[in-house]
Amino acid sequence: MSMNIGSLDPRTIKELLQLQTINKAGLLSSNPAGSDGSDGDFAELLEGLMATQAARQNAAKASGAALTSAASSAMSKSPLFANGAFGSSGAYWQEQLAPSHPTDFEPIIQEASQKFGVRPSMIKAVIEAESSFNPRAVSQAGAKGLMQLMDSTGADLGVTNAFDPAQNIAGGTQYLSDLLMKYNGNQGVALAAYNAGPGRLDRLGIRTDQQLMDKLHLLPKETQNYVRKVRQLQTAYELS
Repeated sequence: MSMNIGSLDPRTIKELLQLQTINKAGLLSSNPAGSDGSDGDFAELLEGLMATQAARQNAAKASGAALTSAASSAMSKSPLFANGAFGSSGAYWQEQLAPSHPTDFEPIIQEASQKFGVRPSMIKAVIEAESSFNPRAVSQAGAKGLMQLMDSTGADLGVTNAFDPAQNIAGGTQYLSDLLMKYNGNQGVALAAYNAGPGRLDRLGIRTDQQLMDKLHLLPKETQNYVRKVRQLQTAYELS
């Protein structure tokens, strides 16, 4: 699949280069770092991202924002990776409510992005991975809402109603911002901490993305998959 690099936002190009570096270290693929398949895996990733971009653009052109039944089914089956301060692994249930289209929350996401200094693409990627944009999602452990906040964590962030999209996104984004500051802007580490809890990463001495790559195998498989998933989704949103 051909890609016109000149048409991409410079921030997106930077993100792709970061993903390529991460991929060569083994973070975005199941191959060991430096294996012959890394370039192929990255090419497949780019192809998938471009396909996602095309799908999002086509969906945006369609009349209304209603999801097809097939899309709704696919989104409702999206794994919910809540752990650490934001819940625990395992199955979750959602009320019989079709996941909302990302643009339904665009103003709230933009406001939270500006207030807490977290890129909109990262907020959207976390929301999609956590709840498939379902504001009524509830995990087996009790994590709630778009960004899967536990009641205790939400209370610390000033959230009184985790099912309120504005409060949930503000609280989750504030927590992401705190993690990004704690780990000096290392996005992979911040995402791993969002999923597994910062205490686990601190005990392993993980503070940079390079250290995360080196010690990724020491983290739960769920967290490994979570970081890969969110980074891929984030880049897809950058391309959309």
